Amino acid sequence: MTESDAPQAEGSTRLQLRRLIEGSQLVICPGVSDPFVARLAEQAGFEMVFSSGAGIANWMLGLPDLGLATMGEILEATRRISRAVRIPVLADIDTGYGGAINVFRTVQEFEAAGAAGVQIEDQVNPKRCGHLSRKEVVTLGEMIERLVAAREARRDPAMVIVGRTDAVATDGLAEAIGRGRAFAEAGADVVFIEAPTTLDAIATIPGEIPAPVLINIVEGGLTPAVSHEELERMGYRIALHANAVMRVASAAARDALERLRLTGHPSEAGRPMLSWADRQAAVGLPEWEALEDTLAARTSEVMNTIAASTGAEAVPQEKGQK
Repeated sequence: MTESDAPQAEGSTRLQLRRLIEGSQLVICPGVSDPFVARLAEQAGFEMVFSSGAGIANWMLGLPDLGLATMGEILEATRRISRAVRIPVLADIDTGYGGAINVFRTVQEFEAAGAAGVQIEDQVNPKRCGHLSRKEVVTLGEMIERLVAAREARRDPAMVIVGRTDAVATDGLAEAIGRGRAFAEAGADVVFIEAPTTLDAIATIPGEIPAPVLINIVEGGLTPAVSHEELERMGYRIALHANAVMRVASAAARDALERLRLTGHPSEAGRPMLSWADRQAAVGLPEWEALEDTLAARTSEVMNTIAASTGAEAVPQEKGQK
């Protein structure tokens, strides 16, 4: 495999994420639910990805985002995503899966899995998608305890902690901003105020928070659409599109299945389908085949050396021979 195709050291991706949040430009972050789409995002030039808890619940488990996915299920998906790419992975750890000691263990497990950062929120257990109704939040004190546990748990000081509040829906914008300030004071490296519902609210938030701010763009959700250029002008640091790619891919999959059922062909002329070559390139097939050839050649060299030292005749090593 080539160097660019191999996973990058975890510490390096955490430093990459640190540099991104400490910069002055808006970082566009797509959400991903599996390693294949994570690789596509990296190949498309994105500088980071978000392992979406909602996306993993929907795409990998066929479940709604109602806190039904377990820590182990989200952890394993994040581990696979992190191993597949060389760019930072920001992991969605929902509420941390319990009390302070549970948060502590959760953060250490996700750090060991290769995450460059974690996002933890102030909803009650079980949590709900940030753009659904019926949300509830814990007390500020309980959320600060979660953030303290997360901060104390990380072994690598470069590990990024994103503190999210859903208090806009439950207590209003002023309370959410107050919580965001407290999160920054408690050690959150990035603050995420979920689901502001007006353009004025979106414009107000960055100037009120003494830390880099993330905004979640959910097409058709509660937050009005704002261009990336305008978000950067407002002072946002990360624009998260948590499940946009999954929704587009799901619509394409549903369309292809319907066409396959009705016509026997999954696509029509002019409609996109990933070519066979592009599919193989996306998963690194050329690099893996080159590695096969390299290992076969090295094995032949070793066999010849052994034969020369023992006086035996070298045995040709066929490709794929074990």
